[in-house]
Amino acid sequence: MIRIREAEEGDVEEVRGIFTATYGEDYPHPEFFDVRMLKKIVFDDDTVLLVAEEEETGRLLGTASIIFEFGAQGDLLGEFGRLAVHPDGRRRGIGRLLMEERIALARDRLHVALVENRASHPFSQKISAACGFVPVGFLPRKLLFAERESIALYARHFGDALVLRKNHPRVIPEAHALAALSLEGCGLRGDAIADDEAASYPGEEGFQLEKLKAEGYSSLFALERGRVAHREVFGPAQLSVGWFKIRASHSHYLVAREGERVAGALGFTLHEGESTINIFEIVSADERPIRFLLEAFVRVCDAELEAEYVEVDVHAHAPRMQRTLLELGFLPVAFVPAMVFHKVERLDCLKMARVRAGFRLEEAALCEASVAVAEAVARNFETCAVVPRLARALPGVGLFAGLNDEQARQLAAKFEVREIAAGETVFREGAQDEKIYLILSGKVTVSVGVPQARVGEVGAGECLGEGVLLEGQPHSATAVAARAAEVGVLDRESFQALARMRPDIGEAVYRNLASGLGEKLRRADERIRGED
Repeated sequence: MIRIREAEEGDVEEVRGIFTATYGEDYPHPEFFDVRMLKKIVFDDDTVLLVAEEEETGRLLGTASIIFEFGAQGDLLGEFGRLAVHPDGRRRGIGRLLMEERIALARDRLHVALVENRASHPFSQKISAACGFVPVGFLPRKLLFAERESIALYARHFGDALVLRKNHPRVIPEAHALAALSLEGCGLRGDAIADDEAASYPGEEGFQLEKLKAEGYSSLFALERGRVAHREVFGPAQLSVGWFKIRASHSHYLVAREGERVAGALGFTLHEGESTINIFEIVSADERPIRFLLEAFVRVCDAELEAEYVEVDVHAHAPRMQRTLLELGFLPVAFVPAMVFHKVERLDCLKMARVRAGFRLEEAALCEASVAVAEAVARNFETCAVVPRLARALPGVGLFAGLNDEQARQLAAKFEVREIAAGETVFREGAQDEKIYLILSGKVTVSVGVPQARVGEVGAGECLGEGVLLEGQPHSATAVAARAAEVGVLDRESFQALARMRPDIGEAVYRNLASGLGEKLRRADERIRGED
């Protein structure tokens, strides 16, 4: 028989042995191999460490924990820490027993519980799903074991968590599919609103950047935006915990100064052994320093810290912050309904991450419940991989000439990229698909009439079907790939939505379109006069 109980001081050596037998030297949290740290966990009021004891022998065969004070400001958010079963105790239902006991303990103390399941092993994912947890995210390459591994993030709600939820979150379109899956999985109506009109925070000059020193800490208390008045970023640490605790947890601040005045600050926690970073708050006197701080933070992460994974929890009703982070390379990786308690309601959270290296979803060992959410995350990363390439290509195309770098990035994000096999039809004469096609590589032959008469060939950097942006008329020719090609596809509706949100982009493209059509009419007129 297996008995689940809370760990005692005398258990720590065996608990350490379970982690060693399970993970070897690859475990990313060395504190679980440290007997002194395990003793602190045993006596910590905000953490419960459980063990699975074989009653006949007294041997410990499994362990699991709950961190109750995981969130900030009494969010009633907890994390179900790593569950480990000794190889000798597997296939005896020990993992399920530990999970059920954690749920029993958490039910009256938490509103929301999160579990980070390794995506390299489906076992923990299946236990979470069987115990009422639902997939809400996929965190690519977050943990470092022998190599970097992805996480399938699961959540479960207790008590009045969902009753207190603030509904109709406003998220960037790139997060909408993920939000819908998460809300549905949690038994909620998919009420997330895709906000494609919120502009990102503008870049501002005139600030000086410095890293926080102990004597400058007190000056940040005067900045309420981001902490009290207008929270857009959530985190498990706040300034109110005190300087010494922040310093001990490897937390840092980048400060934006305007002369002698502190204009804003960005706080982040560095997990050095894993090359992982979490932003935990952004505070400012007004909105002007926000993008300056985020851009500076990204430079520090890339050039100085060489961070492999950077994560931030964003208010799901803050599309401006979401859009700004997206433009800086952060992508939606999880959507947790009712994660944060604020005033009298619970707020949804959109987790966004910036991942240094790419990943392949097919390398993950996902259980069936995890697949849909993981695929939604992966689609955004696939799109992100081609956006910089498209953004570089667009200004060199006549239709998009004159766009600056920022405008090109905004427009590039509206494209989809497709691979076209040699001989495959891109579109047919008379078809009304209301899309334009930018050739990224390969050659496409254009022909008209029946039988088909070839009228030209287009290659990389050229567009097809741009007339649909004006009228939405059927294509006037047939386009077939002469050899394997890669094309960027932009549909008329997406472009018009962007043009409404960003008239400057719409004006530039429509101006180029009118000029190009005028040139075609001029050449046609010359041909007619020549024939006469």
